[in-house]
Amino acid sequence: MTLIDRLRAGIPQRWPRLNLFQGPLRPLPRVATRWLPKGLYARSLIIIIAPMVLLQSVVAFVFMERHWQLVTQRLSAAVVQDIAAVIELIDAYPQDPSYATITAIARDTLDLNVSVLPPEPLPQAAPRPFFNILDGILGDEITRQIKRPFWIDTVGNSKIVEIRIQLDDRVLRVLARRNSAYASNTHIFLVWMVGTSLVLLAIAILFLRNQIRPIQALAAAAEGFGRGQPMPPDFRPRGASEVRRASLAFIQMRDRIERQIEQRTAMLAGVSHDLRTILTRFRLQLALLGDGEDQKELNEDVDEMQRMLEGYLAFAKGEAAEDVGELDLERLLTRFETEAQLKGKRIETSFSGDPRITVRPDSFTRLLTNLVSNAMRHAARLRIMARHEGRWLTVSVEDDGPGIAAKHREEVFKPFVRLDTARNIDAGGTGLGLSIARDIARSHGGDILLSESPLGGLRAVVRVPA
Repeated sequence: MTLIDRLRAGIPQRWPRLNLFQGPLRPLPRVATRWLPKGLYARSLIIIIAPMVLLQSVVAFVFMERHWQLVTQRLSAAVVQDIAAVIELIDAYPQDPSYATITAIARDTLDLNVSVLPPEPLPQAAPRPFFNILDGILGDEITRQIKRPFWIDTVGNSKIVEIRIQLDDRVLRVLARRNSAYASNTHIFLVWMVGTSLVLLAIAILFLRNQIRPIQALAAAAEGFGRGQPMPPDFRPRGASEVRRASLAFIQMRDRIERQIEQRTAMLAGVSHDLRTILTRFRLQLALLGDGEDQKELNEDVDEMQRMLEGYLAFAKGEAAEDVGELDLERLLTRFETEAQLKGKRIETSFSGDPRITVRPDSFTRLLTNLVSNAMRHAARLRIMARHEGRWLTVSVEDDGPGIAAKHREEVFKPFVRLDTARNIDAGGTGLGLSIARDIARSHGGDILLSESPLGGLRAVVRVPA
């Protein structure tokens, strides 16, 4: 079926996808993305500078190709015409051996210093300079108009051009002004163009910096909020109207989130406090009942409820506000080593980089304590590796326990989720341990990932900016 028949029948037609980067150009976008700067300020400068440089390059090329070369060609043609006229005068009046009259006419009328030399070979032709436009145009004009052997020197003297032409029985030596055969003042155009562009570019950079600075301040404030840091005291909506609206929306969003966290924390703390009071009353009443099998079961139920309340309080504390401070990670690892020795566990710890990290100390300690306690409860061998490079901290907790199946590794981070067929952070707990740990990691601007450990159990990797 042809294309026209398909269109008439209403059958949708798949048109070929147009891709400009095919064949050898396919890797071009990836290479450009790899080498281009990532910052907004640098990319904005490229957006301003690249079109300006391209425009000036095109203008300069067109100017050099059309104007400068054309003017130089016409000036050189006029000088060569004057020289051709002098040669005709020499050939027409051979009776004057000194050629004084012709020399005077050339000097006074044509502005040429002419002298007739005895017959001698012309000097060795020097290679043409690569960027000397006069040498090529002047030589081409002499070849076209005079059609005699010649030698020119446009390099020796910056203001004078020497031309020697082989006549029948003599050599004509001509000294002409360079500006008579060459548009020597055209560089003024390039100087003005480049100078004006630099001034405009400096002004554009100043205005661009003032426009980019509010965006950078907004990004820093958002990043600090993700890490639990207080808002900078000098942060306020500034810049363009769109940036001001974004800054104002961020401030309002931050206030709403903080109010919600405070309300939720206060509610959890209040409920847990009230329930703890009731549990204390239960314990007193059970103590008055005396010993018995029923009392033992009731005490176990009360203990279970006590552990649940402790988990709720820990969850509430994980969302509570805490100031950012400095934590010595080596000292924390030493504490884990001591705890593992007391429990009869084998533990290996390693650390590289600066041990002082900038986090919320109590929250981050609770994060690592939850992960390490979970590993100690379900494994006999542990390995803790920490690395602090640049502005990132990576902590890996590995064990040789039963591990967690891949399909359950995201589910265990949900609050109150407990695995019956696999391990859990607390076999008698509430299923809040990993949830608290991930909330703390994300409140620092990082995350926790679970995978299979080389030891055979579970590996928990914490990565946060520090």
